[in-house]
Amino acid sequence: MEERGSSAHAGLLGCGKQAPASSHPKHRRDPGERVPGPKRAARGRAARVPRTDLGEAGQESRVLSPLPGARQRGRTAPRTAPRSEPGAASRPRTCASHCPEMAARGPGRLLLLLGLAAALCPPRAAQPPPGAFQAGHGAASLPAAAAGRRRYLLYDVNPPEGFNLRRDVYIRVASLLKTLLKSEAWVLVLPPWGRLYHWQSPDIHQVRIPWSEFFDLPSLNKNIPVIEYEQFLAESGGPFIDQVYVLQSYAEGWKEGTWEEKIDERPCIDQLMYSKDKHEYYRGWFWGYEETRGLNVSCLSVQGSASIIAPVLLKNTSARSVMLDRAENLLHDHYGGRDYWNTRRSMVFAKHLRVVGDEFRRKYLHSTDEADRTDYNEDWTQMKVKLGTAVGGPYLGVHLRRKDFIWGHREDVPSLHGAVKKIRSLMEQHKLKRVFIATDAIVEETEELKKLLPEMVRFEPTWEELELYKDGGIAIIDQWICAHARYFTGTSVSTFSFRIHEEREILGFDPKTTYNRFCGEKERNCEQPTHWKIVY
Repeated sequence: MEERGSSAHAGLLGCGKQAPASSHPKHRRDPGERVPGPKRAARGRAARVPRTDLGEAGQESRVLSPLPGARQRGRTAPRTAPRSEPGAASRPRTCASHCPEMAARGPGRLLLLLGLAAALCPPRAAQPPPGAFQAGHGAASLPAAAAGRRRYLLYDVNPPEGFNLRRDVYIRVASLLKTLLKSEAWVLVLPPWGRLYHWQSPDIHQVRIPWSEFFDLPSLNKNIPVIEYEQFLAESGGPFIDQVYVLQSYAEGWKEGTWEEKIDERPCIDQLMYSKDKHEYYRGWFWGYEETRGLNVSCLSVQGSASIIAPVLLKNTSARSVMLDRAENLLHDHYGGRDYWNTRRSMVFAKHLRVVGDEFRRKYLHSTDEADRTDYNEDWTQMKVKLGTAVGGPYLGVHLRRKDFIWGHREDVPSLHGAVKKIRSLMEQHKLKRVFIATDAIVEETEELKKLLPEMVRFEPTWEELELYKDGGIAIIDQWICAHARYFTGTSVSTFSFRIHEEREILGFDPKTTYNRFCGEKERNCEQPTHWKIVY
């Protein structure tokens, strides 16, 4: 494999481990999305610890610059760090500093040097003129000059996390990007999908899946500038990421009491999922792109909202491409606010998946947008529906989570017989003759459901459809059909159900028909989901 790079890229802290996700309530994660048993992160080999200007691994951490105007709750605020890039002191002279002495050796050497300089010394991202690049500009609509000087933000999530938790992390990172865009031209590189725990269909290639397979990219670009990873490779000139920051919690944890937002560059806590190759570059998962390498890897302990990391990206590094690994450790800037809902509304499902879901509704559930009052505007910025306007199709929508929830949430997940009893009660109450069920139940359980509930309807793809839409596409089709039901009930603390709640909120359903869940048969206090009202 051909490698390239420059010795000017000095390594940062190369030790590290993966920290457990923060337990702070702002995460709103789904415990059922995690893989039972040992972490898969332990598969990676430990990286050799290089010596840097920050000192050997294990030395005192360095406090990073606070975000001006950020909410710094608590007793202390982080100190401001120097604006110089980490590792700059240990770098060799730049290509430009070599030119005068080399020019004296002859014009031939100078021409050769200029050619090498062009290849090995990419220009730093320039500061855009005021108004040249603002949040809301689509990446595809940028002039060529703007695209040439912008910086790239990439991210990834802990491998065990599921599809719908990752959608939530996207909202957090989008908020960070909006903060960055107030100072510089940035674009978010969408992390390719693949290798998720719940995607277990055999003989289906489910790696390096672009976002366009599941979401409408023009809609995403109306909120923040985004590009696919393949476009990043084409623009950046190769499969290299200048700086990888592995986000982690604080080793000492968070003690009950005053909450403060803080971020420090510290030795890594867990074993890194990155290891050095023979060229001293970092190899890792990188979404299944085996040729991709990181030039520098270091760890940041973080406790706070997503935008707390903005000053690190703006002041502490001049790397043109920066990746945030374990981005689920960042919390929401403004959960449930207008910014949150703008990003959530921009996450429009890919049209080909919506068409499949709509055709299934029409054919098997006698449901159409006209009859259900669920007309959909392709431009999400123009879609503002009053709650209670949507009626929904003549069927009950159900998300019945099984598998790991059976033992992980025994108290608030019913048995199959208990679920069927509740379903029949709801069908009778709302005078519905059909029920659509989205479930991850094993084959034996689905067969039992069919016997207990002959009225049940499910989207069961053929092998060809599964190969075409992938497990992620099938999940979206299920969510789309549930989102159009007259009445919906889901599973406690499941992000799959959360995303359906949001979709129905966008479509304009009465909250009473949306925020409902099954109760455990021995559950004494069956608290129903909180209504997060849409904000325009």
